[in-house]
Amino acid sequence: MPKREDTSPEQREQLYLKKQHIKEKNYNFVCMENYIVSARKYRPSTFESVVGQRALTTTLKNAIATQKLAHAYLFCGPRGVGKTTCARIFAKTINCLTPTPEGEACNECESCVAFNEQRSYNIHELDAASNNSVDDIRQLVEQVRIPPQIGKYKVYIIDEVHMLSASAFNAFLKTLEEPPHHAIFILATTEKHKILPTILSRCQIYDFNRIGVEDTVNHLMYVAQKEGVTAEAEALNVIALKADGGMRDALSIFDQVVSFTAGNITYQGAIENLNVLDYDYYFRLTDYFLEGNVSGALLLLNDVLNNGFEGSHFITGLSSHFRDLLVSKDAVTLPLLEVGASIRQRYQQQAQKCPLKFIYKAMKLCNDCDLNYRNSKNKRLLVELTLIQVAQLTAEGEEASHGPGPQQQIKPVFTAAQTAAPQQQSQQQVQRQPVQSVAPKATSQPVTPTPSAPQAQSRVEMPDIIQKIAATQEKKIPVMPQTGLGISIKKIQASEQEAQKNQTASSGQEASQTMVMDYPFDENNLNYCWHEFAGQLPIEHNAMKVRMQGMRVKLIGETVFEVVVDNDLAASNFMALAPDIEAHLHRQLRNNKIKMSVRVTEAAEVKRPITKAEKYMAMSEKNNALIELKNAFGLEFN
Repeated sequence: MPKREDTSPEQREQLYLKKQHIKEKNYNFVCMENYIVSARKYRPSTFESVVGQRALTTTLKNAIATQKLAHAYLFCGPRGVGKTTCARIFAKTINCLTPTPEGEACNECESCVAFNEQRSYNIHELDAASNNSVDDIRQLVEQVRIPPQIGKYKVYIIDEVHMLSASAFNAFLKTLEEPPHHAIFILATTEKHKILPTILSRCQIYDFNRIGVEDTVNHLMYVAQKEGVTAEAEALNVIALKADGGMRDALSIFDQVVSFTAGNITYQGAIENLNVLDYDYYFRLTDYFLEGNVSGALLLLNDVLNNGFEGSHFITGLSSHFRDLLVSKDAVTLPLLEVGASIRQRYQQQAQKCPLKFIYKAMKLCNDCDLNYRNSKNKRLLVELTLIQVAQLTAEGEEASHGPGPQQQIKPVFTAAQTAAPQQQSQQQVQRQPVQSVAPKATSQPVTPTPSAPQAQSRVEMPDIIQKIAATQEKKIPVMPQTGLGISIKKIQASEQEAQKNQTASSGQEASQTMVMDYPFDENNLNYCWHEFAGQLPIEHNAMKVRMQGMRVKLIGETVFEVVVDNDLAASNFMALAPDIEAHLHRQLRNNKIKMSVRVTEAAEVKRPITKAEKYMAMSEKNNALIELKNAFGLEFN
């Protein structure tokens, strides 16, 4: 190694930098080796440190204090809200040898130290997602029989219990219902509906809620202070909203943003790293809506899409923005606004500018766009049409509050003076049509009504097309004769009644004349009317109906027809219906001389072949070849 006197300043500087690089590399290696993510490092170890589940932790602490412990618990709820954490705290606390007056574990006794060092034999955790067979449950049941060496209870925590198979659930039922006095089961799941009802009935059920935005922000602020990280409240609020009620997700996102911002979490850095749309976009867009600036709204949408955001994400955020404006209108609903202090003030200021009717209609339009977004082929056009409709709501005025959606109206092409004449003509049509409906027939020449001076002047100003339409409408106007202009309603009603009487009398005379005349008919017409009468018989005469439809009557004279039946009973039935049948035929064939005659056929004795020989003789009479066949082969009957 060269001596100090022999080395140049440049060499000494390079040697110093090399030593510093080695030290920095070793430091980074040690830091990476000891780094623990915030979700594990700040995992609660006591009931008091659990965030957002005050009611459940209080219940568990009181149960431990009063020694009223159940043999099975079911912790259910969304992911990352503290189910497994509370199960571990509960297991540690019930085995603590010297609990605190507040009902917490002391973390100093042998049982607590063993639990904190993860070497306790009183707590067993089973992941049911990978150990869901019957053999895994049988091994668990065998371990339950062994009593604890230190402490009072052996706690078995089964995570994701809904993943167990049906046979594994059945093998677990008896032990879960009547375990040894030293065994306590804690089941944790995110999908309670997949668990068998027989399992649910054997457990005390604790439903964990999503952690609120305010509680999440306060906990993230505490973690940031512990880690020496500076963070803006609005940035932490964005992280809490992104986590959607899960504390584990919130801490994971927090670590991600800390790495991106190098320990200085700002609002702009958070929305850039998490790919979240800035509130400022929606505030600017709402201002465009209130101004009716469609061009500005479309340009802002183009800017959002160019930044990589999806249209569905944009329209969903816009719906939430209008919802936040709605709750900001009233001080009573203001606590429903889950945003930072500075953004809350902006919401209050903009909410005062927005009419309630505008907000209601805008929310409806955005919601419809969100529902139709998936099925739309031109998704960008769908979003742009929605923005155009929302921007036109302020121009609609009071009409924007009527109906389920915005009214799509076409602006009038002509002025009010130009459209006055057709409206007056339509009113005249409405007034004249009822008079024409009750007026007698016109016998004199029609008188064409002369238009008034304002109407004539407006007709001259209308375009040619409108004049043609008005001319055709004038031709269709019902014209009244001069003799009918002074008729009263009573006279009209009297004339109507006289006309009806005259019409009835004339129709009666024509009918009588028609009935007096006897028209000729043939057998086909007779059978058609016969079957027509059979089809009109009610259901209680179904047998007679079938019989009539299956026969054909014959004419034995010009106006007399014969019905042939098999027995006297059928003949009596037909004789009972004879008046009705004849009346029907009189009306249909227009002949009053038609008469029906019923005759019973003479029954001829017919001997039915029974034996084989009789059947052969009957068949041989019809076919002589059978006799030749019998003689050729010498066949005989047995």
